[in-house]
Amino acid sequence: MFQVRIHGRGGQGVVTAAELLSVAAFREGRNAQAFPSFGSERTGAPVVAFCRISNKEIRLREPVLEPDCLIVLDATLFRAVDVFQGLKPDGWLLINTNKPLAELHIDPVVQRLPKGHTVIVPATELALKHVKRPVPNAALLGAFAALGGQVHIDAVEAAIREAFAGPVGEANVAAAREAYDAALEQEKILTA
Repeated sequence: MFQVRIHGRGGQGVVTAAELLSVAAFREGRNAQAFPSFGSERTGAPVVAFCRISNKEIRLREPVLEPDCLIVLDATLFRAVDVFQGLKPDGWLLINTNKPLAELHIDPVVQRLPKGHTVIVPATELALKHVKRPVPNAALLGAFAALGGQVHIDAVEAAIREAFAGPVGEANVAAAREAYDAALEQEKILTA
C-alpha cells in the first residue's frame, strides 16, 4: 500500500487533490481511498488530506501517520506544522514552491531522503498561468504522476477532466501536464 499525506491551507484544493488522486488510481484498476482532516474550517487555515493506493482492498480508516509521500501545497507550513512527522526514510517529498530548496531551510529532511526523492514544482505559478487562479492542486498531481509510478499522467488528466468539465478542466490538465514534465526533468537532473 502506498500512503500519501497532503498538506496545505484552506482554499488551495487539498481535499480535492486527495479525491482526484484516488479517482486516478481507481481509473487504473487499483483500490484507493481519500479523506480529509480539518482543524478550523476557514480559508488559510492548515488542512490535511490523505490518500491510500493499493492493489488489495484497503481496510484502514485512520489518518496516514507514516506517509510514503508528502505533497506540500504551501511551504509556509514548514514553520507552522510538523509536516514531516512520520515520513518514511525512503519517502517522497513534493513541494509547491518557486524557491530553491536551500531557502526552505529543510536540509535535514532532504538529506535523509534518497537522492531525487525531493522535488519542487512552482505549482501555484503554473495554476495562475493556466487556470488564472492560485490553486496548485491539479499541477501537483501532475508532478506526483512523475514520481514513483503510483499513477500515470493519463489517469490524472482523466480524473481532472471528470471533476472539472470544459475549459476549467482543460486548463487544470495543462497545468498538471506542465508540472509533470517539470518533475520528470528535475528527477533526471537530481538522479544523474
